[in-house]
Amino acid sequence: MNMALVITIVLSLGVIFVNGWTDAPNAIATAVSTRVLRPNVAIGMAVVMNFLGVLVMTYFNAQVAETISNIVSFDTAGGFHVAQIALAAALFSIVVWTVAAWYFGIPTSESHALIAGLTGAAMALGGLHAVNGQEWVKVLIGLVVSTLMGFIGGFIITKLIVWLFRGTSRRKANKVFTIGQAVAAGANAFLHGAQDGQKFMGVFMLGLYYNNLVEKSGNGFTIPLWVMALCSLTMGIGTSVGGMKIIKSVGMDMVKLDKYQGFSADLTAAICLFLSSVFGIPVSTTHTKTTAIMGVGASRRFSSVDWRIVKEMIYAWILTFPGCGLIAYVMVKVLLVIL
Repeated sequence: MNMALVITIVLSLGVIFVNGWTDAPNAIATAVSTRVLRPNVAIGMAVVMNFLGVLVMTYFNAQVAETISNIVSFDTAGGFHVAQIALAAALFSIVVWTVAAWYFGIPTSESHALIAGLTGAAMALGGLHAVNGQEWVKVLIGLVVSTLMGFIGGFIITKLIVWLFRGTSRRKANKVFTIGQAVAAGANAFLHGAQDGQKFMGVFMLGLYYNNLVEKSGNGFTIPLWVMALCSLTMGIGTSVGGMKIIKSVGMDMVKLDKYQGFSADLTAAICLFLSSVFGIPVSTTHTKTTAIMGVGASRRFSSVDWRIVKEMIYAWILTFPGCGLIAYVMVKVLLVIL
């Protein structure tokens, strides 16, 4: 048994599990908080839609996975052995960082942690030369786009809905928003699979590549169906295990939402994630969803947003890049000495 392969697969699945544990619940948080969906129903839907998102969007456009697999280079004189060590260190840093964030109920971005971990590990081997600047630009674009589209979109869409339904009774309007939010929550879960599922499959394929089990052609890999199924299932199990803590933090603590506001947030996030996936821009689903909720809350009045919770999230996002990257950097140096 190749222990390097076992360790790589276990850590890869561990990261995917933690993503489902701490990140995937963001897609369904608002639908649970507005009582459109019961928690067990929402989690079950998230599992199914995540899988479909991974399968369908990877088939039509695997550019997000390609961006992640090409964002850094672990190629050194040490060959695949050193590359495996670096990848393992990056995955370990992501698990440590995200579990710590989950413990404090902060919905940190696994997308940012993934990028930070890979970058820190690569820099430990080859410095800045190991980082692909062109692919990193896509990450920075995604960071700006998800923030602006999330907040501004949430604000505008909420205002528009209030205007469109100004003459409709609350009871009739809530029926529309209940159905609309259930559909939008499903779309968010689908697109979470399209975005985060692809990102982590890209890393999983790197692990197989460094163990000579797959070949890399052109800009990326041909991802087999069994990898999609395994990653989706692992993510779904993670969501069912630890999802409620993040659902409470995002959907209940940050802003108190009515049904029309929950629908606005879900619709905004779905639009942003869909456009990002189509154009192959890796964005954070956590970042997109939470900024959309902020925009929705701010459309009523800025004081309706619990900015203390928002501040904690922003600190977590800012610290993820240096924090997770540093853990990966140090782990590579330590493992190279030990192994």
